[in-house]
Amino acid sequence: MSPTNSAFMKPMTISDDLAVVVGKGPMPRSEVVKKLWEYIKKHDLQDPKNKRNINADENLKKVFDGKGMVNMFEMTKLVSKHLS
Repeated sequence: MSPTNSAFMKPMTISDDLAVVVGKGPMPRSEVVKKLWEYIKKHDLQDPKNKRNINADENLKKVFDGKGMVNMFEMTKLVSKHLS
């Protein structure tokens, strides 16, 4: 297994704000991203015109530095701040 992959699978500590969305950790980054997408789909937060954009609800705004909309790539970066 490559080192990059094992880092991706390592259980991470999740901030309280992120835990509201994905559940309590620790969990690997891959699981966090999976649960984040489940939450986004369940609450219909993908922008209908541009599927790469996520419209944040109150819970996600706490994770997204208060932003109302982020794109997928920005989302990954913002979520990283909530993992340690």
